[in-house]
This record gives sequence, C-alpha cells and structure tokens, in this order.
Amino acid sequence: MPGRLLPLALTLAAGAAQAAVSPCDSPTLDEQVMALMSRHDIPGLSVAVVDHGELCVSHFGVASRDTGLAVGDDTLFEIGSVTKPLTSVLAAWVHQQGGFDWGDRVASIEPRLAGSPVGETTLVELATYTAGGFPLQFPDGISQDNVLDYYRHWQPAFAPGAQRLYSNPSIGLFGELAARHHGQPFSELMQAQVLPTLGLEQTWLEVPEARLGDYAQGYGRDDTPVRLNPGVMDAQAYGIKTTAIDLGRFVQANLAAYHQDDPMSRALLATQHGYAAIGEMHQGLGWESYALPVSLDSLRAGTTAEMALEPQPATLLDTTGDPRPARWYHKTGSTNGFGAYAAFIPAQERGIAILANKGYPNGERVEAAWHILAALGE
Repeated sequence: MPGRLLPLALTLAAGAAQAAVSPCDSPTLDEQVMALMSRHDIPGLSVAVVDHGELCVSHFGVASRDTGLAVGDDTLFEIGSVTKPLTSVLAAWVHQQGGFDWGDRVASIEPRLAGSPVGETTLVELATYTAGGFPLQFPDGISQDNVLDYYRHWQPAFAPGAQRLYSNPSIGLFGELAARHHGQPFSELMQAQVLPTLGLEQTWLEVPEARLGDYAQGYGRDDTPVRLNPGVMDAQAYGIKTTAIDLGRFVQANLAAYHQDDPMSRALLATQHGYAAIGEMHQGLGWESYALPVSLDSLRAGTTAEMALEPQPATLLDTTGDPRPARWYHKTGSTNGFGAYAAFIPAQERGIAILANKGYPNGERVEAAWHILAALGE
C-alpha cells in the first residue's frame, strides 16, 4: 500500500493491553516536565512515550492537593478535545463497515434536518469544521431537548468547504450521526465497543463510581478546584477521561496501524488522512498534521487561540488514499481544570501523550513534546 512503512513486529494496543509499562528513563522528559509544573503551578502531570512499539509512562506530582494522593498509573484525567480523535475513530470504524460515505449529506442520516442548510452539508465537512461556520460552543440555552431545533435553524456564514472554524457542535453532530447510522447511541457504542476494541480499559465517558477515587481533581487558572460539567455533545467533543497509559496506548495503536490490516487499524488510518488543507496544516478526523520536516514554530502556530476561534481559509482534499507517515500528527485538549496533548510521528515510530490536572498554554505542550521526542533520537 503506497505510503506505508515496511512491516515491523508491532501489535495494536488492544493486544498489548495487559503488558507491564515501565517508567520512562529520560532526563529530558524530567527536565521538561519539572519546568512546566514549576512555571504554571501544575499539581500533577503524567507523560506516556511510545518509541518503536515500546510504551513507557512517568508520573509527577499529585492528583489532588487536598488529599496529597500521588499521580499514578490509575489516575484519570479529563482530556478535553483529545476526545475528538476517538470520536473520529468511532465514525471511521462505522464507515469501514460500509455504513456511509464521507460525502453523504447529513439529511440522509437525519431526515428531520432535510431542507435545512445543515441537512445539505456533508459528513466530512462536519468533521473538518468546514460546514459553514458552526461556533466553538453551543449558544446559551441549548440543551439535549432543543439541540435538533438548533441545528435545523442554524444559518451558515460561509459556503461549505470554504472556511475552517473549529467547532464542538460540528464534530459533535458528526459523531452523533455516525453512531445513529450504526443503530446505537453514541455513548453506548463508544464505551461498549470502540474503546474495548482499542484495548483502552481505563477510558471512560462517565467515570464509574468504583473509579471516582482515581479521578484527578482539576484546577482552574485561579487554582479553584473544578471538574467537567455535562453539556450537549460533550461525549462526542470533549468528555473522555483516561489514564496516561491508555492515552499512550491510543498513540501506540495509531502507529501500529501502519503495519496491520484489520478493521480498527483501517479506521485509525482513516482518521489520519488529510481531508482539508488550512495553510500547511492538514485537518484529519480529529487529528491535525504537518509534513516533515516541520518547525516547532509552525506546530505552535497551529495551536493558537486564533486557529481555534477565527475562521481560516480551507481547501477540501481528496478523501481517498492513505495517510502519509512522514508527518507530525497531534491534538490538544483542554477543560476548565485539565490540559492534554497527544502527538505521533509514524515515520519515526514515536509518539507522546501528556496529561495534567491544570490548563497551561498549548504552545508549551507542543514544545515540551518536541524536545522529549527529539531526545529519543540522540
């Protein structure tokens, strides 16, 4: 298959789910983490690193300042918008089973939206935030009871495919429609089928009561304790809670997918494909990517508030073909009390996941990951 790496003896994370995970042995990792925690007064942080199929995880600080409980393998963090690549895996997994085409219209799955502008948009436009200008968040007053009315009455500000405007309502509807086409509620399909197939055994949309003691306490900018509040499309856009080991295994699975040929591996690769070009960044399904060699400045520029909050000219790309291994794939995620980052480079067989129970600038997450991954090759 063009663009794929030569086969190696790697396994999907599901096959290695029970394997022991050792602490990372990296002075650069320790230095980067300690600097971040000191600079931003971060209570606790975990880092998972994948290097040629091997996963290591290191933990720092505390899950809660009140209890003083140390961060460990079982600590659950909110990952915010790093949820979006997982939502996209669900959609791509349904797509792999012949569920729908990326170019299908929204109304073909949700007839109640027929005749509305959103009903005429395509699934890939929803997934790439190019449907016409959905906002970052739902307006005040939107609930599960009236969200369909919101979509029905929404009016685009741009022609479909012309501008990318990062949006939870956009990718939220994408995930919801994919699950609906499969005939199951989104949360049920994600928790009962997709996550177990990926081998993510400590990843949750709703943290079980028995695991609440492992759920880290998040902290806001003023150090006020805070956790995620339920919201419309939260499960699809920003609701996942997971451990560093599991997020590392998700990164591991994305790398291993280049060497395997099964439905989940094909779904993972489908999320990495570039479906829209925004400058030098390609928007995948959840993931954003840059061709190698890429500068640290370019990666940081792609994670700014401007990229998230302002429309950017976009060009839709061919939705067929393979992802390219010589790219840097990544995604940032934040809630009011947590900050997350995941990245991987298939051509180098390396990746990283960073979880913290306090938010801090996206650019600094990228920079820390850049230095940690670069040190692996020294």
